Amino acid sequence: MSFSASPRPPSGPRRRSLLVSAAGAAGAVLLVGCSGDPEGGEPAAERSAADAARARAGRDSEALAARYAAVIAAHPGLAERLRPLREEVLRHARAFGAKGTGGTASPGASSGASPSVSARAAGPGDDAGRVPADEKDAVALLAGAERKLADRRAEALLEVPGELARLLASVAAAGAAHVYLLTDGG
Repeated sequence: MSFSASPRPPSGPRRRSLLVSAAGAAGAVLLVGCSGDPEGGEPAAERSAADAARARAGRDSEALAARYAAVIAAHPGLAERLRPLREEVLRHARAFGAKGTGGTASPGASSGASPSVSARAAGPGDDAGRVPADEKDAVALLAGAERKLADRRAEALLEVPGELARLLASVAAAGAAHVYLLTDGG
């Protein structure tokens, strides 16, 4: 018994094209539902908490940049090594929406940060009110500050929405790399 192909093509869409169309429509619905629109579907309380977390992350990065500036001012011999890390910390602050400069010293300056900058850079309960006189101790202070901040950001990932969580994760990873460069990789 032999089967021959039908002389006329079947009318209507084929099964494969229907499946592709259905998958495309489902994907479009998912993309619309997962858009990065901050107003779309995100409760005001959640946006407010995310805004507060973003502002706190920006302030933390500015304080860390001020700490770098204070160490650079106290130990100009470390400027070449620390300046690129400080500039990256300032980029992090801007990514979080911070508007400040992270201290009085410009990224290219080797001096200009006053003791008040280092005191302001130290958060409440921090032990970094002043820059240590020894260069190794000063770098260890920066490494400790980077480590604490990276750890705090990693913990905050669970409490913030998608895009901010990705940004925090990226900046926390950069902070961990800074710790490595300040300690083992230095």
